Amino acid sequence: MDPLQAIVLAIVQGLSEFLPISSSGHLILVPHFLGWPDQGLAFDVSVHVGTLIAVVTYFRKPLAAMIRSGLGSIVHRRLDADGRMAWCVLVGTVPVGVAGLLFSGAIEENLRNPLFVAVTLSVFGVLMWVADRLGRQTRDEYSLGIREALLIGCAQALALMPGTSRSGITLTAGLALGLTRSAAARFSFLLSVPGIAMAGGYEFLQMVSSGAEVDWMITGLGVAVSAVTGYACIHVLLKFIERVGLLPFTIYRLLLAGVIVLVFA
Repeated sequence: MDPLQAIVLAIVQGLSEFLPISSSGHLILVPHFLGWPDQGLAFDVSVHVGTLIAVVTYFRKPLAAMIRSGLGSIVHRRLDADGRMAWCVLVGTVPVGVAGLLFSGAIEENLRNPLFVAVTLSVFGVLMWVADRLGRQTRDEYSLGIREALLIGCAQALALMPGTSRSGITLTAGLALGLTRSAAARFSFLLSVPGIAMAGGYEFLQMVSSGAEVDWMITGLGVAVSAVTGYACIHVLLKFIERVGLLPFTIYRLLLAGVIVLVFA
């Protein structure tokens, strides 16, 4: 992989990890459209590390408060708002962890193709728009309970299918539960921390077991570009969706699905 390919794919990952348009789908589609070879496990690990750095840096203060309160709730058996949020994130992560262990191999073998991505882009894009239009949007993320966090976590597990979008499906579930757009986005971002860490860790173990060679310059470039792009994307998205909503992303997903069908069908 040359540096230009690394920069393009890292920007794609940094944007699509947090925009509700599917990072896995775009990382499949971009090499297909441009005729590039598969980027390899080492690069996948690097861009996951970059997006993890982005979200942890952006939400460093609430994450620190959640960790303190979450650990304090074990010691003192008292649960404040930050502690409850910490447990909600942990519980919401369980479904995707279990689903990943059970089904990731089958998904990698059978579902990583452009036409399947077109279907999931369309179906889950329309569902996202419906939730945005019909959701009450009266609650913030700190009003969530453990059961509701588990429901959002179950929705997140569907994002193992390429084209679904982890941020898109968790936004959809949050809006369906009555969260405001920005609250649903913030909880989605917080939920992404263990999710991205697990995905990157799984890919790292695969890389080690396969004995793949690592180009450290390209890997470092992937980390840096995806981290900067991801941080900027989070900042812009939180402002954008509150004013404009999610319809532009649904339109984009449907247009992209149409292009995929025309090219690959």
